[in-house]
Amino acid sequence: MRVDAQRNYERVLEAATAAFAKEGPEASLNDIARRAGVGPGTLYRHFPNRQALQAAVLNERLEKLCGDAEELASHEPAAALTAWLRALLVHARTDHGLGGAVLAGPVDLGFDCQQAIHRAGAALLTRAQRDGGIRADLDIDDVIQLVAGIALAARHGTDPEQPDRLLRFVTDAMRDPREKRSTPSSSIAT
Repeated sequence: MRVDAQRNYERVLEAATAAFAKEGPEASLNDIARRAGVGPGTLYRHFPNRQALQAAVLNERLEKLCGDAEELASHEPAAALTAWLRALLVHARTDHGLGGAVLAGPVDLGFDCQQAIHRAGAALLTRAQRDGGIRADLDIDDVIQLVAGIALAARHGTDPEQPDRLLRFVTDAMRDPREKRSTPSSSIAT
């Protein structure tokens, strides 16, 4: 791809990422082209239809999310898992149906989105469990469902701090109880 064509491709992708995160998968393609500083013809030269653009955005977002898991693998295991779950929450909160829109059509991303997310999270969870900081009875499906539930519940909330607070509750509950400091029980005189 020529340098100017590559630059236009990246600008369209960046504008589409922002538009889909703010307005959902039905954001205006003409507005996306305008935000990218290109004409509609340039957008369509790179992305022949809405679903191709949606797929490119989703693919880039998933690559980043899975790449984050790989980068975090060198950090303290429980902290790495917590940081990645925070990234997953941001991903889920800004999806606005993009994944469903892409997966409902004939576009093939070349990989299974859910499987890629599960694999990335499972590697971090297993490592944290082996390290002893995270409960051994957790599995990645449950953890991802909890994060997805937080994203869904927070979508209609009015408290912008709620998603992070709920995620802290979940990650605190994930800690291995043997790692938590025990508090002395108080005796009540009867």
